[in-house]
Amino acid sequence: MTMQIKLILVATIAALAFSAGWAVKGWQTNIRLAELRADQARDLAARAEGARKDEAQTAQLESKHAQDTIYNADKLAAFKTGIDVDVRAELARAERLQRSADRRAATYRAQAQADAAARSDLADQAAALDRQLAEGLGVVAELGGDLRRRDAEVAALCSQVNTERRLGGDEGDKACAAP
Repeated sequence: MTMQIKLILVATIAALAFSAGWAVKGWQTNIRLAELRADQARDLAARAEGARKDEAQTAQLESKHAQDTIYNADKLAAFKTGIDVDVRAELARAERLQRSADRRAATYRAQAQADAAARSDLADQAAALDRQLAEGLGVVAELGGDLRRRDAEVAALCSQVNTERRLGGDEGDKACAAP
C-alpha cells in the first residue's frame, strides 16, 4: 500500500471514529436532557402538591375561622338578649319602687300635717331619700346592665382575638381563657 492510501485510510478511520464519538456524545446528551426534564417535572409535581396541601389547609383554617366568628357573634347576641331582659326587669322593679315611694311620700305628708311643722321637714327628707333610693336603684340597674353588656363584649372580643390568633397559627398565645 502506498503512503497516500494509508493516509486516506487513517483519515477515514479517524473520521469514522470521530463520527461515532459524536453520535455517542449526542445520545448521552439526549439521555441527560431527558433526565433533567424528568427531574423538572418531578419538582413541578412536588411543588404543585405542596401548593394544593397549603390551599387545603388554608381553606380549612378559613372555614374554622368563619365558624368561630359566627359562634362568637351568636354567643354575644345571646348574652345581650339575656342582659336586656334582666335590665328591663330591674327597671320595672325600680318603677314599682318609685310608685311605692310616691304613695309613702303622700302618707308622710299627711302624718306631718297632723303632727307639727318639724315633722313636715322630716317627711320631706324621708320622701327625698325614698326618691333618691328608687332613682339610685334605677341607676344601679342600668349600670349593672351596662357592665354585663361590657363583660359580654369583652368575652366575645377575647374569643375573637383567640380565633384570629388561631388563624395566624399562634395556638399557644391566648388573649384570655375561654369562658
